[in-house]
Amino acid sequence: MISPEDIQTMEFGKSVGGYNKDDVDSFLDQLTADYEGVIKENEELKEKVGALNEKLEEYKNQERTVLQTLESAKNLMNEISASAEKRADILVKNAQLDAELVERQARDNVDRLKQEEARLTSRVADIRVRFKSMLEAELQRFDGLTEDIFGDYPSVTEKDIFGTTGTSPFSSGAAKSAVSQSQDLSKTRVNIRENE
Repeated sequence: MISPEDIQTMEFGKSVGGYNKDDVDSFLDQLTADYEGVIKENEELKEKVGALNEKLEEYKNQERTVLQTLESAKNLMNEISASAEKRADILVKNAQLDAELVERQARDNVDRLKQEEARLTSRVADIRVRFKSMLEAELQRFDGLTEDIFGDYPSVTEKDIFGTTGTSPFSSGAAKSAVSQSQDLSKTRVNIRENE
């Protein structure tokens, strides 16, 4: 490549009827100046291109960083989503297990209560049978004692004790109470036998 110095130092051979030396020198000076301007402009443009290339590389690096960040964010979101789904699955399974446990405990409690009810029902029935047997035994014993004590006597009334006068010296006292108790005892024996 020709430099401005090459232009300035260029010497042409001489010949008869050659060019005007002053015109050639003037033209060469102008050409040198223009060429120096072009070279300078070219250097400036190279610097600008270099700066632009650096900026471009910087932007490319930033773009790569942004794309990597977006990719990382996307991966993180996928991981978070997967983790949330797993956690939701675990929570649902735990809730199902808890529900099954509560249901099993409730069934066990119901079974236990049914067994307890059956046991208590059986016990009440046993107590009723024993109590009824005891009452019947007492009634039989009482019947035996009554027959031993009173024999075949009919029920005693106030009239039998005090006659037909209607009044007795003990009408409001112990005699009246004895008659009442005798009548009550006869009624109780009849009621118990009817309920058998």
